[in-house]
This record gives sequence, C-alpha cells and structure tokens, in this order.
Amino acid sequence: MIQDIIQYIYQLLWGDLITIPLPKGSSIGLSLLVLILIPLGIFFTIKTRFLPFRLFPEMLKVAIEKRNITQKNSISGIQALIISTATRVGMGNLVGVVAAISAGGAGAVFWMWITALLGSSTAFIEATLAQLYKEKDPLYGGFRGGPAYYIHHFFASKKKKKYSIIALLFAISGLICWCGISQVIGNSVSSAFENAFQIPPVYTTIVLVFVAAIIVLRKNATVKVLDIIVPIMACFYFLITLFIIITNITQIPSVFQQIFEEAFGLKQVAAGGFGAVLMNGVKRGLFSNEAGSGSAPCAAAAADMNHPVKVGLLQSFGVFIDTILICSCSAMIMLLTPSHLTQGLEGMNLLQTAMHYHMGDFGVILIAVILWLFSFSTFIGILFYARSNIAYIFNDNWLSQTLYKILALIMLFIGGLATYTFVWDLGDIGVGLMTIFNMIVLVPMSKEVIQSLHDYEHK
Repeated sequence: MIQDIIQYIYQLLWGDLITIPLPKGSSIGLSLLVLILIPLGIFFTIKTRFLPFRLFPEMLKVAIEKRNITQKNSISGIQALIISTATRVGMGNLVGVVAAISAGGAGAVFWMWITALLGSSTAFIEATLAQLYKEKDPLYGGFRGGPAYYIHHFFASKKKKKYSIIALLFAISGLICWCGISQVIGNSVSSAFENAFQIPPVYTTIVLVFVAAIIVLRKNATVKVLDIIVPIMACFYFLITLFIIITNITQIPSVFQQIFEEAFGLKQVAAGGFGAVLMNGVKRGLFSNEAGSGSAPCAAAAADMNHPVKVGLLQSFGVFIDTILICSCSAMIMLLTPSHLTQGLEGMNLLQTAMHYHMGDFGVILIAVILWLFSFSTFIGILFYARSNIAYIFNDNWLSQTLYKILALIMLFIGGLATYTFVWDLGDIGVGLMTIFNMIVLVPMSKEVIQSLHDYEHK
C-alpha cells in the first residue's frame, strides 16, 4: 500500500505528464518538474539579462576574491561553493551521465549543457535570496538559512506566525530526500568496491559509516573536510579525463560531431528516437545540477560575504563546474571508448568498462575510488544542508540535530547492504517536492534579487 502511494507520487513528479508526438513515431515526454524548471530557467535567464554569459568573468573574479569573515565560525563564499559542489558533483556526475548516454546517446550531453546554462540563472536567484534572508546560527555559529526561511518570510512574516505550512513542507521534504540519498550512496559505494576489489559489501559499509560518523557527529568538522576532499577529487578527475583526451586527441572532432548531430536529431528523427535524446539530457541535467531544488541555498545562506549577489554568482558558477566541466568529463571517457565494447552495457558497468579500455585494471580501481570520494562528500554535504531545515522544524537544540545525523548514518548502512528499498524512491520524491515548494516563491521574490543585482552592478 505504502509503496503504491510512493510510486504514484514518483510518477506524478517524474513521469511523463504530457507527451508530444514527433515524426517517425518518436515523442517527447514532459514531466511536471521539467515543465516547471525549464520555463522558469528561461524566465530567470531573460530577467537577469543572460547572467551566466554576461557576468561569467565576474564569477571568476569573486571566486578568487580574498576571504573576509565577519562572524566567528562562519564560512566564506568559496566554502559555501565547495559544500554545494560536494553534493552536485556526486553520483549524478558518474551514474547520471552514464544513464543519460545509455538511454539517449551522445546527443543527450548537449542537452545537459543547455539545461545547465538555464539552471545557472535559477541557482543565482535562489542563492541570492538565501543570502538576503539568512540569520545567525546560535548552535553552530555563523549563519544559516535557505528556502525554508525565505519561504517563511514570504508567507508568514507579516502575520508573525511561528511556521509557514509551505516552508515546513519544504524542510520535511528535504529531510526525506537526504535520507533516501544516504541509502543510494551506501549502495553505490559498496557495489563499486565489490566489483573493483571483490570486497564484501558489509566490510565496505562498516568502514564508510564509521568514517562518516567521526566527521558528521563533530560540531564543525564538515566544512574542514570538504575543503580538502572536493578540490582534490574534482581536479583529480579532471586531470584523468585530460589525460584520456590527450591520448585520444585525434578522435575529439568526431566525438563533438557525434554530440551535435545526435543532439539535433539528424539521425534520431529518422529512427524515431529524438525524444529520448532530448529528454534524457534534460532530466539528467536537472538531476545533476540541482538548480531550483533548494538544496544549494542551504549552503549559500551560511556564507559570510559583503554582498548577497556575490554568493549568487558563486552558486551560478557551481552549476557550470558541475555540468559543463565534471559531467563532460564522464561523457568524454565513455564517448572515446569504441562503441562495440560498451554495446548493451549500462550503469557503472559501462563506465568501468570504458575506464578499463583507457587505463586497464587500474582504471576500474580508480573509478571505484573516485565514486567513493564523490559519494562520501555528497553525504557530508547533505548533512550540512539538513542543519537549517532541522532547526526550522524543531528549533535550536542539539538533540534533534544529532538524532537526524544518526538516522542518516543508519540509512547509509542499510543502503550499503540492500540492493533496493522503496526509501530510494523517497529521495527522488523529496527532491521533486522541494523543487515545487521552492519554485512557488522564487518568481514573486525574484524582484528583490533583481534589485540587489542592479545595486551590485551599480556599485
């Protein structure tokens, strides 16, 4: 009964709500979240006067700006970017890209790029809003905030209510989502290590949970650990891809030709597959960069910077790092592998086969270690996100904060041993509901962000 309800909600959010027929029997299926995120991404891109393109040099400038902290235990803008990158640059960049190419071909990569460019504007709006309505954090020090707080301001501040229903639903959806993601992380890591090293899942899971517990149960260890892990893992993965590209440099023009030809359906329309190319790229792009879901603003609100727009620019830049750089790395690794080797493969088997082709047995081991780092940093990052949502629901107390961390660790352990549970679907449902509750206020509150952007550009 419960599983049927969960499956129904999942289909409502992520299933094809509208189907548009195309020539040769093809079609484009549009889910509710695609119908929300893509039009609003276009709207915010126009409203910010194409900010991802126009202010890209400013994003780079802010990223290397000298750190200036005014509150004890607060984090800098670049640290907030690292936290959000930790959760974005996770399994979506490995498993998600593999799934997009498996189902939609090389052309799906192009539509992931387009989705990211539109998502950059959405990420800017929600991150700047989070900065505008952040508040001091009495437990951890520094600042806290996010969609629950700016949604509350929109609906309940004038009525002076303690809670807003929409804000409360957002916070609950977030906590449900991150529990589901914890299980997926545990399973992905244990499966990858079993394939690469033949280590039984129970041993991998025990070590993973033990190390995670040491970090997340300490008061302020999260940011310090991510400061080290995220730049190292992202640069390492990028350098590996660069090595693979250089060793296959003569194939690069044909790979890009394949991406653009399949993206615009020059082959797929005739075969009736253009819809799969387009929608797999769009859906996986939305899943990967998280723009609009309201996750990253939980980190953005904690940043201590002298102008809200700077944090918005950094989070917009984070979408570029996630999809344009890291997702493209995964795509290149697979597309530079002869198609006959990967024919019929999907998931991690496809990626591990591609890495084996490029780097032998060492490549299979390498991708398992990279997945571990990506997944581990995602787990630590989502528990940072959870802080402000727990505080909104249960007020400021260590008991509720600690109990949720223990719950997430239990989910991480269960996921490492179980191949599938319905809680995984709860992760997808949670992020879908978060997106809907977040988007309800983004459009009306975007006026304040645009005013702040004008102020920043004027100064």
